[in-house]
Amino acid sequence: MAKPAEMHAPYDAEQLAKELAQAIETRKGVDTRILNIQNLSLIADYFVITSGTSKPHVDALTETALDLLNQKGLTMRRVEGKESGRWVLIDAGDVVVHIFHKDERSYYQLERIWSDAPVLSLT
Repeated sequence: MAKPAEMHAPYDAEQLAKELAQAIETRKGVDTRILNIQNLSLIADYFVITSGTSKPHVDALTETALDLLNQKGLTMRRVEGKESGRWVLIDAGDVVVHIFHKDERSYYQLERIWSDAPVLSLT
């Protein structure tokens, strides 16, 4: 979990996950899901998982998520995979966003790996 000093603004992790998922949905993210992993892992409380249909689509979804986090004054710990556009990971502390190219998502199957995690409504 994120330490308070690492984030520049207080936030509710579940609400942030929902806002990220909703913003991604406005950009036509494919099969966007929120997994509640707080009782299963120490790395985060929520995963937001979505897919894009092409590299430009993945790039647009990534920028949408980053813009929302910046608007909220949150500092990302890490952004990985942005150059390749195959699997972008945005680590925002208690919320981790996974933006896959559709082929990578079916290959890695995070939802299967985390199948014990409850899936939250996007609203």
